[in-house]
Amino acid sequence: MGRAATTVEVTEEERAELERWLRSAKIEQRLAFRARVVLAAAGSEGSVSIARREGVRVNTVSTWRTRFAAKGIAGLADEPRAGRPKVYGVEAERRVLTTLEQPPPSGYATWNGTLLAQALGDVPDYQVWNILRRHGVQLQRRRSWCVSSDPEFAPKAAEIVALYLDPPENAVVLAVDEKPHIQALERAQGYLRLPNGKAVRGQSHEYKRHGTTTLFAALNVTTGTVSGVHAQRRRRREFLAFMNQVVADYPGQEVHVVLDNLNTHKPKHDRWLARHRNVHFHFTPTHASWLNQIETWFSILSRQALRHSSFRSPREVRNRIDAFIRAYNYDAQPFRWRAAKVHPVQPQRSPTSASEH
Repeated sequence: MGRAATTVEVTEEERAELERWLRSAKIEQRLAFRARVVLAAAGSEGSVSIARREGVRVNTVSTWRTRFAAKGIAGLADEPRAGRPKVYGVEAERRVLTTLEQPPPSGYATWNGTLLAQALGDVPDYQVWNILRRHGVQLQRRRSWCVSSDPEFAPKAAEIVALYLDPPENAVVLAVDEKPHIQALERAQGYLRLPNGKAVRGQSHEYKRHGTTTLFAALNVTTGTVSGVHAQRRRRREFLAFMNQVVADYPGQEVHVVLDNLNTHKPKHDRWLARHRNVHFHFTPTHASWLNQIETWFSILSRQALRHSSFRSPREVRNRIDAFIRAYNYDAQPFRWRAAKVHPVQPQRSPTSASEH
């Protein structure tokens, strides 16, 4: 005579939870199976009948009846498994990280998992990669930053940020710079039909050069609008011609201009400024041009209008830029300065992370 099946009693709360498992489309199938077993057992169905309907062994049904009767819903979860003991522990991690501090083998610019495994000798490369992932080490990633060594970084940066956050009343604050040598590259591009019938969009790696053009641009910090002119070169002459046009747009107003330290921006004896008493130049600290908000807009221009494009002449580049400026100004918004701290001896944020559109 066989052993009597374990009696299963289900409370209202447990029944509601098990039925929710069965209704859920995202529940794991093994949990749905266990819920069906328990609910059927609570309805006085025998283990043999349940096993036959579910296509499993009777012992499997008995296991889940017993575990639910002993622990309730918690008994339906998988029990932790002992698993394979760790072969490579703290000592292996220490050796991998210590080796990373040494120069890579001769002929290599950087370490990789295979080279580290070869240097260690008794730690396989897959384990090296596991250790690197656990410590968040990405050997191929490289970050760049611009560190200012300007001894007057703090007061210069504070002056510019103050213009952004609290511009003078009835004055205009402009971020001005030039983007030189924008190349007109002609590339074959379009859609390519693959053998499997799919079509992909791309461009050829080959290109023709058709010259360059230079863009002078001014960003109105308050409105977010941009004005620009094109030139073949970026000499002092072209810069002043652009500034004449910019100043003419704001007759009778104080104009504060944020500039970098390019020599065309700051001659020793500036006769132009002497003739324009309402214009004030504010220079970013050395190696800190990212403080100039126009650099953020140049990044937007490159990503949204120039990158992955094909141009047959500098004129086409200029037309594209002019069209983008018109479209951008239609719903332009000012940047919001969000950099909480700027420090001359720490890696600085890029323009796109220092301000937000």
